[in-house]
Amino acid sequence: MLKKAIIVGASGLIGSELLNILLQSSDYQEVLILVRKELTISNPKLVQLVVDFENLSQWAGAITGHALFSCLGTTKAKTPDENIYRKIDHNYPLQLAQIAHHNKMKQYHLVSAIGADVNSSIFYTKLKGETERDIENVGIPTLHIYQPSFLEGRKKGERPMEKVLTTLMKAINPLLIGGLKKYRSIPAATVAWAMFKQSLKNDVGIYIHTTDKIKQLA
Repeated sequence: MLKKAIIVGASGLIGSELLNILLQSSDYQEVLILVRKELTISNPKLVQLVVDFENLSQWAGAITGHALFSCLGTTKAKTPDENIYRKIDHNYPLQLAQIAHHNKMKQYHLVSAIGADVNSSIFYTKLKGETERDIENVGIPTLHIYQPSFLEGRKKGERPMEKVLTTLMKAINPLLIGGLKKYRSIPAATVAWAMFKQSLKNDVGIYIHTTDKIKQLA
């Protein structure tokens, strides 16, 4: 059966890779992306819906289909205000999950991060943990949570320090063995492929995938 996919965060590092995969896939007949402004991409399968994320309920009727992929995220540099950061990383993904559940969508795929922990004293990892917990409680039949470590890939406006970190991680990766494999860096495209492949399965339940597992799934 041909499927409809929804992506939020389609302009981001993982989201853009996933969008390309879904548009080329014969398994999906429609790909709907929720955006703040239209992307300069044209494809017969692509539908772009410009939304106000502060009022997502206005577009609830369009949030239907087989799988919703949440690739939303920001950085402290881009969003220093913690209240706005929380909206992007927690509130919007949670509300989308609630709408998806109400509309009987079967799958929700959430990009989180390694170290997500509701009990963390670090704002970022604590917030990721709270987002995971709250979406788990929504009750969507199939929930996949991806916890990648440092992401490799071309970033818009990439800063010199990010390039240094990418090079450094590639040198460190071979030293991270055993239980430390989950801290290795990972290409954004690998995460996207894992998300796509998991969406084609009929598994039901909650699944958490760290970097080492994501590489196996891709």
